[in-house]
Amino acid sequence: MDEIEARTVVYASPEELYDFLLDFPGYARYSEYLDRVRQDGDGAAGTRYALEFSWWKLTYTARSEVTGVEPPERIDWRIIKDIDAEGYWGIMPTDSPAGVEAATEVVLHIEYDADSASKSAVDLPRLVSMGWVIEKVKPLVRKEATRIVRRVVDDIEGEPRDAEVEIRTA
Repeated sequence: MDEIEARTVVYASPEELYDFLLDFPGYARYSEYLDRVRQDGDGAAGTRYALEFSWWKLTYTARSEVTGVEPPERIDWRIIKDIDAEGYWGIMPTDSPAGVEAATEVVLHIEYDADSASKSAVDLPRLVSMGWVIEKVKPLVRKEATRIVRRVVDDIEGEPRDAEVEIRTA
């Protein structure tokens, strides 16, 4: 399994951040490659999403499900079609800098097995292998994790801030 973790501090309470992160369809405006999100459920465990991506000459709809919630600390999810992947949003209170009412550390953690990707999931152009696509997409996943976390910070704080996002891969 490959892992990606993006973390930063958001100037908001854990409760405010948790409620914000439950609005998963809003993530489409954060990603360069996520075009649309359709939701079936209220965001709680069992809610399913169809995430419509496009990149290069490819389009793909990922299917995910919220597998558990622990308000206001954690939202767990997994991909339910075409690839073995899961992750969570972690939300932990932290010390606030001077002049800031509340600060919360947010973590986007993703684990995936690139080798489990279904060869029939994407209609590939002639002479393009799934292995080539996977190697091209891996750096995009890291970049998108950073972009999403930064945009969460900007949205919830109400203005852009050059938030430092720590990325860890394994």
